[in-house]
Amino acid sequence: MLSWPEKRDVIGQSTPRVDAPAKVTGAAKYSSDVQPEGWLYGMIYRSRWPAAKVTGINIEKAKQIPGIKAVVVERDGERTVRFYGEELAAVAGTSKQACLDALLVIEVEATPLPFVVKEEAARNPNSPRVWPDAANLPEPNVREKGDVDKAFAAAAAVVEGFFTTPTQLHQPLETHGNTVSVTYDGVTCWASTQGIFSVRDGLADYLEVPHEKVRVITDHMGGGFGAKFGPGAEGGLAGRLSKAAGAPVKLMLTRFDQSLAVGNRPSSFQQIKLGADADGKMVAFEMNSFGTAGIGAGASSAGGGGGAGFPAPYIYVVPNIRVKQSSVAINAGQARAFRAPGHPIASFGMESIVDELAVKLKMDPVELRLKNDPNKIRQREYAIGIEHFGWKQKYKPPGSSPGPIKVGVGCAGATWGGGGRGTQADVQINPDGSVEVRCGTQDLGTGTRTLVAVVAAEVFGLKPEQISARIGDTQFPPSGGSGGSTTAASVCPAIFDACTNALQDLQKKTGVADARGSNWSAACRKLGVNPLTSHGKWQEGLSSSGAGGVQFAEVEVDTETGFVKVRKILCVQDCGLIVDKLTCETQINGGVIMGLGYALYEERVMDSATGVVLNPNFETYKVPNFADVPEIEVILVDMPERGVIGVGEPATIPTAGAIANAVANALGVRVSSLPITPARVLAALGKVGKVGSKA
Repeated sequence: MLSWPEKRDVIGQSTPRVDAPAKVTGAAKYSSDVQPEGWLYGMIYRSRWPAAKVTGINIEKAKQIPGIKAVVVERDGERTVRFYGEELAAVAGTSKQACLDALLVIEVEATPLPFVVKEEAARNPNSPRVWPDAANLPEPNVREKGDVDKAFAAAAAVVEGFFTTPTQLHQPLETHGNTVSVTYDGVTCWASTQGIFSVRDGLADYLEVPHEKVRVITDHMGGGFGAKFGPGAEGGLAGRLSKAAGAPVKLMLTRFDQSLAVGNRPSSFQQIKLGADADGKMVAFEMNSFGTAGIGAGASSAGGGGGAGFPAPYIYVVPNIRVKQSSVAINAGQARAFRAPGHPIASFGMESIVDELAVKLKMDPVELRLKNDPNKIRQREYAIGIEHFGWKQKYKPPGSSPGPIKVGVGCAGATWGGGGRGTQADVQINPDGSVEVRCGTQDLGTGTRTLVAVVAAEVFGLKPEQISARIGDTQFPPSGGSGGSTTAASVCPAIFDACTNALQDLQKKTGVADARGSNWSAACRKLGVNPLTSHGKWQEGLSSSGAGGVQFAEVEVDTETGFVKVRKILCVQDCGLIVDKLTCETQINGGVIMGLGYALYEERVMDSATGVVLNPNFETYKVPNFADVPEIEVILVDMPERGVIGVGEPATIPTAGAIANAVANALGVRVSSLPITPARVLAALGKVGKVGSKA
């Protein structure tokens, strides 16, 4: 069986991004930068109603606007729209202004229908139904184990809490979009995507062309966190516009479009009860929860999908459990996968109630976790974190910090699956010694190109900058989508296998027993005029699944203004075989910063009267900026025996829970709803009235 080398010269070092020069100089071309000859602007006409029956769409006036080359309707015939922003038609023109003018003259015949956009209101049986054949709040999914009532009755300590998390919007710097060119020879699509092959397959089906006639390219992209799989409605409409206009069409969504129609992390409302014996061993857990995935929730019987479920109880072993979970439908855009789907929600609720239990038992919160979390890796990580964070010195009884600026600390843990799958790769060795590695994966900005170069350089005894890593094209050997922390675990083994095969082929063909390093150039010259090409694929044993990690947070809270400042986050992360230490650390930094945004800032705000998202841009939908980022210390637990695993997801899961626990420790009262805004802090302290609910 193929195995990673025990002595590693390049793997595990801090290798700068191989594409960094292109990015900092502006030479890197993102999907939104592509401008094929004769390209046209594309824009989407969206529903102005959160619910309506559409009986006709007149696009004739739009076709007459100067500069407009194509207009299409999203769907023929009558239809029902179910959220503000649903796609109805699209236009393509020679300028943005022409497209804007055309959108203004599209005429839609529609009868508005009753709607509901708040979760708690949608639960009312008398509320308007999102789907006519399904209740907004279907019967909950129920899981039960043991004798919950008996266990609670015998418990030495019982705590209860109600925790809520908001709908979080997908807001990558590069919005969703594609440039699509449909010609007689086939389709070429430059996509901002996490899965070039899923876009290829989706476009082929949408445009009814053979899959082999569709080529998808993603050279560089500006972020994707789970919502950029498949072409989306915007990709399909761009393809139809291109076909109608006979020219390439670039359709990149506006920031407002982005907030309405491309997915989000579902909300949650969690009523949790937890009991333990006198020693702190958890004996019973009960949760009733609901949340919304927009029109996807509650729609299974009406042809929809999606939901707002999450794992519970999270990471802790409890012998007696009763869990009831429901997804409530509202007239809003459907949820999509969002970095570690379900887990940040689960972590926040569970870690919050665990800290409440620790307070009631007068027990150190870390010690309580160690008693109830059997995972040996996390136990080891907590031990490392206690020492490096100075937990024993910093942890004080809740609310005991003196003065108006209160200081507190908190912790939380995480788990994630991940793992590898069937990626393939080709390697071409040229007579001049240059190496080209080809793989149909894509780089979301996470450093995949660099990992490809690092693995190849290790095998050949070269430097990463000597490797040409070519990715992001469906003409290359197939790979899966980049999501679920599976990219590194899928790609690295395939590259290692392909390069190992190439090295063996080179040595056999040239007769050079050791062609690595200083012998490389001489061996390659013996190839003559023809390059050598070898193939490889993902191999069992070079990667594994299952990643966790723990985080510690230190905050200060101004009790007069309610402002929360995170001083420090310590992340102790198991990461299997470290391929590139620098890339691994920056991935974790990014995950922590995203978790910080979830904890303190991000929350979709819907208008009950109009069904519109009221904070659809970076002015009103706040994400962390440089001034908000605390000191982030990353401790990597290198476990090469596990092979390559992914760290994109686990690093963002426990951040919000750790911060929330630190705030509760500082104040002596808990802010039980995310984001932890100044208004919610002051409300928890009784200094202002209760912050408005989602009803």
